[in-house]
Amino acid sequence: MILAILQARVSSSRLPGKVLMPLCGKAMLSRQIERIRRSTSIQRLLVATSDDESDDAIEAICRAEGVECFRGSLNDVLDRFYQAALVMRPTHVVRLTGDCPLTDPALIDSLVEYYLKGACDYASNALKPTYPDGLDAEIFRFVCLAEAWREAKLPSQREHVTPFIYQQPERYKIGVLRGSIDLSHMRWTVDEPADFEFISRIYDELYVLNPSFTTEDILHLLERRPDLMKLNTGIRRNEGYLKSIDGDALNVLEDKD
Repeated sequence: MILAILQARVSSSRLPGKVLMPLCGKAMLSRQIERIRRSTSIQRLLVATSDDESDDAIEAICRAEGVECFRGSLNDVLDRFYQAALVMRPTHVVRLTGDCPLTDPALIDSLVEYYLKGACDYASNALKPTYPDGLDAEIFRFVCLAEAWREAKLPSQREHVTPFIYQQPERYKIGVLRGSIDLSHMRWTVDEPADFEFISRIYDELYVLNPSFTTEDILHLLERRPDLMKLNTGIRRNEGYLKSIDGDALNVLEDKD
């Protein structure tokens, strides 16, 4: 079984409550779920959120959307993710994050196909980015997730789920999916107010005409309206992960004390 786990929480440090912010009349999280459901390779979808009361709203959205919801640790995201997967014991797990409301279901399917054909332990389209930031997806074997859960110690490995796996190419077979054109300079994720303004404009332009709008539709829009891309320029890619790496260094120093 291929299980997709969408991790989301309300208490984002940079833009709290972003997953609840409205896009064309529904929460951003609902719009992302809507897009993920168009994937033909994903067999089950689960939202993994925290057991903090602030995330009661996420559980309510899941009920309204008819999506299974698992609640676990707020800060140990690897534990939350593993415990969520453990309930179903899938063979393969797709990891998605709730700050990507332009998630591309066709790209998810391409990644799954690439991973299965290559008999990979882990594959991603983001390790060597060529796709817009916000179309990131990962897939890995459940047994690898279990090993990460047992062995990962660094804060960045516990907060971001998969670094323990992809940082060990000598242990795991790692696959990197690349696009034919480098679009990695484009920012389609939501971490800052400017990001949400950009995403809102995309939805306002495209969703009413076609709720199933594609990545190609977005690119055509941006060709016509290059001004939209100026709304959220100058924000570093993977800023949250880079901060976690700083936390790793502090953790090492504390261990030496």
